[in-house]
Amino acid sequence: MLEELKKANEYIVSKISENDSHILEMEKFALENNVPIVTKEVAKYLEFLVRTQKVKKALEIGTAIGYSGILILNAMGRDGNLTTIEIDQERYNQAEENFKKTSHDGVQQYLGDANDILPILEKKEEKYDFIFIDASKGQYQKFFEVAYKMLEKDGMIFIDNIMFRGYLYNEYPKRFKTIVTKLDKFIDYLYEEHDFVLLPFGDGVGLISSKN
Repeated sequence: MLEELKKANEYIVSKISENDSHILEMEKFALENNVPIVTKEVAKYLEFLVRTQKVKKALEIGTAIGYSGILILNAMGRDGNLTTIEIDQERYNQAEENFKKTSHDGVQQYLGDANDILPILEKKEEKYDFIFIDASKGQYQKFFEVAYKMLEKDGMIFIDNIMFRGYLYNEYPKRFKTIVTKLDKFIDYLYEEHDFVLLPFGDGVGLISSKN
């Protein structure tokens, strides 16, 4: 969360109620097991965009335990389809179990590095209304450049945590220098080459629309 907006975010979160027992169960698991998931205010914004954009086919890069994927599925409705990629076997398995607990059957999970799987999907000429990216920060531009080719006309890409704990404009540990440099250059690239907006809530949300 961006420190400057912490109080504003806390106020917004205090107004958000969640009654879905499965969502609450996943939030509890994520908190207890230090699993990164989207913050509550970002979750609501994600659902809002998917619902109002009338998304029916989505791609997710970074499944984790399936939390954001299930939010997307719920917002799409029963006829929505989600393709989701996760590199970690344990997280993949946890997400698989969580997806089974939902009423949705339009889920296709891939286990592996998105850098390997995205070109496979591209070759299949897959197209998506909505693409959600929340995975390895140092790989964001690589993921984006392939994923953007699969974006439908009038589609949208949602990139979470693009400001990386506020390290893009604050002091950061030396071990993160490469990631911070890559993200900073990526943001410059998005502003110069795409229809892009950067929103300073959660840990930074980047939105890109298709120019097709």
